[in-house]
Amino acid sequence: MKFLLDFFPIALFFGAYKLADIYTATAVLMAATVLQTAIIYKMDSKLQTMHKITLVLVLGFGALTLGLHDERFIKWKPTLLYTGLAVALAVAHLFLKKNFLLMLLGQQLQLPPRVWHRMNVSWMLYCLFMAAINAYVAHYFSTEDWVNFKLWGYVFPLVFIIGQGIYVARHLPKDDASS
Repeated sequence: MKFLLDFFPIALFFGAYKLADIYTATAVLMAATVLQTAIIYKMDSKLQTMHKITLVLVLGFGALTLGLHDERFIKWKPTLLYTGLAVALAVAHLFLKKNFLLMLLGQQLQLPPRVWHRMNVSWMLYCLFMAAINAYVAHYFSTEDWVNFKLWGYVFPLVFIIGQGIYVARHLPKDDASS
């Protein structure tokens, strides 16, 4: 259910683009993200920082796209988001000596410090990869190709999350792994 909720705005964006254009799709993405955020808030009675950041970026870059009638803004939003995440993880790790993943998930997962460290580094690298690949597609390919990439590019996070799950499962205490 959660995966479908996460996929909901991009699916509507893709459909609106195929039926109309990038500007209609952007407006649909903005509305769908507001709806998605409201549903998450209703379900959890709170919003994670990531949801808030995504909402602000979608609405901000969407407004710029529509207001200036320039599709580059919405196309570069994912690059900014992923770069920001990578930088936040790196600054927290290198300068603040904190691991955001441990802070967010440490209550649910009991893992050795070296596993938390590797996960943090892998998330930094994954975010940089996603920022770079989005920037490349946004810059060198047509809007049609970029929209298709946004839909079919969901394979990257899916593979990454599954890989993280497999890696984490190997390091869980035996009583946690069975539950």
